[in-house]
Amino acid sequence: AAGVMFVTLEDETGLVNLIVWPKVIERYRSLLLTSNLLLVKGYVQQADGVLHVICDAFYDASPILPDLKTQSRDFH
Repeated sequence: AAGVMFVTLEDETGLVNLIVWPKVIERYRSLLLTSNLLLVKGYVQQADGVLHVICDAFYDASPILPDLKTQSRDFH
């Protein structure tokens, strides 16, 4: 794919694909490799019922992890 990174995210509502062009990968390589939580800036495209986010920038949101409220889910 000529250096393009594709990331598929899935939850109970469906799928979304992140598309990251080589120049964006180069600029944010460190964050992509080390962050525990990333904030993505980009624009949404929809083609054939599939959502894509064309990524322009990434931000390290890891510092907010301790403040996130989560509920345990018991799937038994």
